[in-house]
Parts: sequence; structure tokens; C-alpha cells
Amino acid sequence: MLIANPKGHYSFVKGIAPYSAGAVAQAGYEIEHARFAHPAPLSQGFDAVEAHLKKLGRPRQALCGIELRSPKPFTFRGFNEFNAGYVDVLKKWEILLDGLNPVARTNVAPVVNPPAEPSIYGFSYTAEAKDAPLTFVVAGAGELPEGSLDPHDVVRRGETSEHALIEKARFVMGLMEGRLKEMGAGWALATATEIYTVHSICGFLEREILRRMGRAADHGVTWHYTRPPIEGIEYEMDVRGCRREVVLAA
Repeated sequence: MLIANPKGHYSFVKGIAPYSAGAVAQAGYEIEHARFAHPAPLSQGFDAVEAHLKKLGRPRQALCGIELRSPKPFTFRGFNEFNAGYVDVLKKWEILLDGLNPVARTNVAPVVNPPAEPSIYGFSYTAEAKDAPLTFVVAGAGELPEGSLDPHDVVRRGETSEHALIEKARFVMGLMEGRLKEMGAGWALATATEIYTVHSICGFLEREILRRMGRAADHGVTWHYTRPPIEGIEYEMDVRGCRREVVLAA
């Protein structure tokens, strides 16, 4: 279900307490994306996000997407504990809408150069833009059904064979396409597609990913050598469509 967020000038797909499933800019606005040159520790990162929004004359509520980096994957219990503190920041920023979290999120654990503590890698926000095309950000998703944080629901749980990974990738592609459809978007509008896994994607990249992406494959994919945020999840993706991306000093 697409829910309007007037203060943020975007609508979002309802997700779960820690994050929405995606956000799409309303008419007269577009979603822009920024990332730090190096991930910034959570508190410092939120300060930098706020400073960037303030510089652009945008309110805190314009924040519609965030990308986190963690030292290592959480247990399911640890993930819930982390989320409680993260959501508390959004509450203080008065971002929640009638108790719902509108901010899409990706949270992964780099294998090489992991941060010493949870950090912000990048973020998305709305900005005024007359006659802008449809812009959006789809939250990261692993091989778990929508709305579930139950380890028993993981697709091909505990398996990392090529066949299992293909099934996981197909499932996650389905989640991406379902979220795009809910936002009234599609692969034709995607400008960045990111894959997060430590397992090789070469054997199925063309057949299961690129060919399904249509002309979005013109932009390729970015493969982050990371683990998804929860132990037992092996493969994650996110997608966005925007015209402007910037790199900020940490």
C-alpha cells in the first residue's frame, strides 16, 4: 500500500517497524542520493545528513532512504535491538507518520574494511524539482518474505549451493519488482541496482538478473562484497531511480 507523506514530499510502501519497503517522490519533487566518501559512525552520520538537508533548505522529514554499514551481521535478536535505537532517532527527528516508518533502508556488513561501529554509507532525500520524472528508492531486501523477520522463513535456509543461490536471487528479484510496481515505477526508470553478497553471482547474473532488468541493464549492477545484516541471510538487493547523486566528505 502506497502511503502519502506530505511533510517529506514523497509516498512510501508500508514495510515493518525499522523501515519502509520504498519511497517515491511526489509531483514537483525528486529523490536525490548522496553517499559519504567513507561511512560515518551513526551519530556523526545523522549530524552530517541533517547538515546536508539544512544546506539545501530541506526539512529532516525529507529523508526517505538510508544505507547503513555494520561491523558484522546481527543475530535476529541483535538486529531487533539495533533497530530499536535506530528508530528512536527517527522518532526524535519527527519523521514517523502515524507510527509508521516511511524511510527505506539497506543495512549490510562489509567483509573488507568493516566499520568499527554501525555507520551511515549513504542516504536519499527529496528536493524541489519542477517537471521531474518519477524518482524512487527501493529498500534493501534479502531472501525473506515481505514483513517477516522470522529466521524460519528464509528461502533455502542454511544453503549456499549454486541452485540455492539462484532460488534466493529469483525470490529477491521478485521482491524488487513487486515494490517497483507498488510505487508505479519499473525497471525502465531504474538508474542504480545494487547486489550485496559474498557468493559469486557470475553463474546467474545474465539470466536471472540482467535480462529481467530490461534497459536498466544498460547501467549494469554494483556488486558489494558484503553480507546482509542478519546471520543466515545470504543475498540482498536494492534499486533506485534518480537523476542526481553526490559524494560528500565524511
